[in-house]
Amino acid sequence: MSAEERRAARKPIPQPVPAYLPTSDSSPLVVDRQAYSAIQQVDRTLADEFTLPIRSGRAWTATAGSIVRISTPNGPQVGDLNIWNLHNPRERFWASRTRQLHASHVSTHDRLWSCLPYMRPLLTIVADSLAWYGEDEHGGRVHDLLGTRCDPYIRSVLSGGAQYDFHCHSNLTRAVLPFGLAETDVHDVINLFQATGLDEQGRYCMSPCPAEEGDYIEFLAEQDVLMALSTCPGGDLSLWGFGESSDEEMAKVCRPLKVEVFRLADEKLLERCGWRPAKPAVYKGLHGMVAVEGEGKGAGVN
Repeated sequence: MSAEERRAARKPIPQPVPAYLPTSDSSPLVVDRQAYSAIQQVDRTLADEFTLPIRSGRAWTATAGSIVRISTPNGPQVGDLNIWNLHNPRERFWASRTRQLHASHVSTHDRLWSCLPYMRPLLTIVADSLAWYGEDEHGGRVHDLLGTRCDPYIRSVLSGGAQYDFHCHSNLTRAVLPFGLAETDVHDVINLFQATGLDEQGRYCMSPCPAEEGDYIEFLAEQDVLMALSTCPGGDLSLWGFGESSDEEMAKVCRPLKVEVFRLADEKLLERCGWRPAKPAVYKGLHGMVAVEGEGKGAGVN
């Protein structure tokens, strides 16, 4: 049977439903919106603040229960974000699982989840000034989990060996070195303020960043975290391209990003709201923990 015949004979497919819909209001995929709104709106004290220059990276820490705000002080700019548990860098952001649990693009009250075997929220989004964007005429949405960071390796592959040292992967690598991490600790990112989607052939597409001066996204730290951010060398992506001339052109649309870390003025509000730092998954299976040869009685015994 030909491909055309197989397509013609294909049975109708029922409307699919999301694979990980919450089963109740107590699901870990659902936050208490009233409580999280109260936490986001309460008075705060500034614990840390810096502005990240164009085409650079920096890492910082945030304790559980603090709020991290990343903003665009001078206008549109994409930022690539990595996240780890502060005390154990093996626990780090898992972009693909977060995409499955929530959506390809995330916003207020979505969570950023860690990898196996920890499987718990690292951060929860508590505010997003670009939540209005929705879906544009090309199917694009903001705060992208479809793609990942730009890196010098694919640049070299696609550009015949061209070298460039300020890709997001490079910036993030340098950013975490003072914290004892290495290039191998850098992982798939969430592309903040980046509008992306898939075209009619399923190919990854990027649109110019819709952020304006002062736009922001805020996170509640669900555990002690180390975070690293790169100001993408593509800037707002309106002049995206490859090659030295493209690098010079893209620099024209590069802008800084601002990071602020806040502690709640009334830290007991967290307890009153019933908030607790996220705990690891309670799976107690044997794989990877105890070496066994089978399920039967006496398995593994000579």
